[in-house]
Amino acid sequence: MAESCDVVVVGAGLVGAAAALGIARSGRTVMLFERDRPVTQSGRFGMDIRNVAVSPASQKLLVDLGVWDGLQAAAFSGMQVWEEQGTASIEFTAATVARSELGWIVENGPTVDALWQALDKQDGVSLRLGESLEVVSGSTAGVRLQTSTAEYSAQLLIGIDGARSKVRELVGAELDVKPTGHHALATLIETELPHAGVAFQKFLLDGPLALLPTCQPNVSAVVWSQNEASARARQSLAGDAFCDEIGAASEYKLGKVRCVDERAVFPLAQQLVKHFNPVPGVLLLGDAAHVLHPLAGLGVNVGFEDVRALLRRLAMIPLDVDAGQAGLWRSFARQRRTRSQIMLGLMAGFRSVYAQNDPLLQWARNVGVGWLNRTPAIKRQLMKEALGLGPLAQRL
Repeated sequence: MAESCDVVVVGAGLVGAAAALGIARSGRTVMLFERDRPVTQSGRFGMDIRNVAVSPASQKLLVDLGVWDGLQAAAFSGMQVWEEQGTASIEFTAATVARSELGWIVENGPTVDALWQALDKQDGVSLRLGESLEVVSGSTAGVRLQTSTAEYSAQLLIGIDGARSKVRELVGAELDVKPTGHHALATLIETELPHAGVAFQKFLLDGPLALLPTCQPNVSAVVWSQNEASARARQSLAGDAFCDEIGAASEYKLGKVRCVDERAVFPLAQQLVKHFNPVPGVLLLGDAAHVLHPLAGLGVNVGFEDVRALLRRLAMIPLDVDAGQAGLWRSFARQRRTRSQIMLGLMAGFRSVYAQNDPLLQWARNVGVGWLNRTPAIKRQLMKEALGLGPLAQRL
């Protein structure tokens, strides 16, 4: 006999754990599949080198799920963006959108751990650790799963199991992959000057460099996108040499770089699944459905948008109604894919514009950036959409 529940969630990272917790709190039973329990790793500064930017809309989700108060979140109220070859820059401030902050930077590991602690206490959630998913069959009669050790059935299966999603593979969902030619180097640095709650992003010739404020006043998280050879070379530099290089690359916005933590390098690609609801009873969300270039820090926030939209839709379905029945998720899937297309297109456009070395195009880019910086109404609307507060983000 197959063990059954209302909803199966595969993948329990940031987005998957949030989805499972929200679904269980809506009154439905959830089975959550993951390889292992998360382990938080701290580096030289006592922090996870993996950090994510959390928008106001995503922060509200984490508040609603009851995990926000336990996090050490670093609020940032400003952002400066400029380029290696150009004179124009653009500044974003929280005051522009009548807020005290633009967002927060949180450590990946502790945030996942907080969600898991909440899951451990939540009624209606059962964890399945270490079971290898082998078969997924979705139909109007429900979803059946076969793992290496057991069989399960559910009304609805949600695959939120990352960019290399096993659920996506097993249901044969088509995927559009656009290589970026970039790898990301992630680390933490200690700087001479405090960041004062300001994020910095510089578009270099070989890719964007972001310095993000953390809860320690002189420690910033680094995400440096570049070609693989450069990323590997910088990863292997001695600490002092790397500090000198990143200090020069950032034009010493925070003074001299005094110390660097361990450095991780990972490939970057933009990808989008063709159907978020590829077969009846199966949804793909988070990185299983879309992966964005991290240049604007939007990736996890689009995933959290998926979760908010999912929970809104589930709230409209009575508990005694099959949550996976045919037709319930078609419009939801279209809306989420449209939102993802917009954000992927925006990221691709940014990269394309700042990758142009032609002097005439550089001049046009600087004129355009300068105009945008001096046009508060348009800048304000762009900021609201990026923060998940604009009408488009709310509708989709």
